[in-house]
Formats: sequence, C-alpha cells, structure tokens
Amino acid sequence: MQRTYYLIALTFITVMSTQAQEQTNQELPYYQIPTAPEKYTAGTVAARTIDALGFRYYWATEGLTEKDLMYKPNKEGRSTGETVDHILGLSKMILKATSLKADDTNTEELTFEQKRKLTLENFKKASTIFKSATNLEEHELVFNEKFKLPFWNAINGPIADAIWHSGQIVVMRRSSGNPMPKGVNVLMGTKN
Repeated sequence: MQRTYYLIALTFITVMSTQAQEQTNQELPYYQIPTAPEKYTAGTVAARTIDALGFRYYWATEGLTEKDLMYKPNKEGRSTGETVDHILGLSKMILKATSLKADDTNTEELTFEQKRKLTLENFKKASTIFKSATNLEEHELVFNEKFKLPFWNAINGPIADAIWHSGQIVVMRRSSGNPMPKGVNVLMGTKN
C-alpha cells in the first residue's frame, strides 16, 4: 500500500515537473512558428524569415547542457557557447534594421538561459515590426551615422548568418552527445 502511494506521488511529481518545463518553454517566443500572415508583402516575408530563424534557434538551443556549450569541434572553431554569443550579436544587428535600438548591456555576464531568452525576444521584436512594414527601404542596417546598408544586407548578412549558425549548433550538440529534441518539424513549424 505504501509503495502504491509512493508510485502515485512519484508519477504526479514527474508529470507536474514535465508540465512546468513545457509551460516555461512555451513562454519563450518560437516554441512553434506563429500563424502565417494572410498577405504576402515584403514586410510579412521578412518577418516570416525571422520567425523561421527563431523557431530553428529555439529548438537548436533547447536543453543544451554545460557540456554542450563547452563543445568545440576543433581548436580553430567556435564552441557551441561562443556560437550562441555570436547569434545573440546577430539578433541585435537584425533589431537595428527595425530602427529599434538594441539593448547594449554587456552580455558576457549573462547566463546561457538569459542569452537565449534575449536572442529569442530580439527575433520576436524584429518580426513584429516587419509584419507591418510597408517599405523595407526604410529599414536600413545602421551601424553609425556614416555607415548604413540597405535591408538587402540584413537578409544576406545577419539573418542568413544566424540561420547558418543555428544549424551549426544542431550539429555540435549531436556531436557532444545531446541531439536536438525529437518531433521538431521545421517544415510545419511545430513540435510534436
């Protein structure tokens, strides 16, 4: 009888823990890709591209361990943790193209979870702004008053680069023994 209560309690704790983790994960943007806009415009296509990046980054980084973050494929390459830092920088650059000022707080002191959350939130802010953009020529990639690039450079620069590096994280985490969670469907933008 006592063993039955123990098993029931253990099952309850396990279920509640799993649900709490799922709820926490779903509070971050990009657990799944948001519903597609009804209209195709330059802005909605740009936003959808960033949403796809956010979804891929979410699942590439979900459940990374300290061992995964330390993994480095060779002496010359970046570690997974350094790649996460690089993508955070790219997310700030993408946000600059919206004319929102990215938070310039020193991110070196942030934990991995804080960096991950900030990166996902930057992607979400950028996507939200681009969804209502009517003229992407107004969204320059601004480095300073004297150095600005057109939005085209945001596409082939930080957006494509962040997608590229998210894929690298998937490969590196597999190499460090922690493959990406099963059930992620990048075509549909869902997790089963």
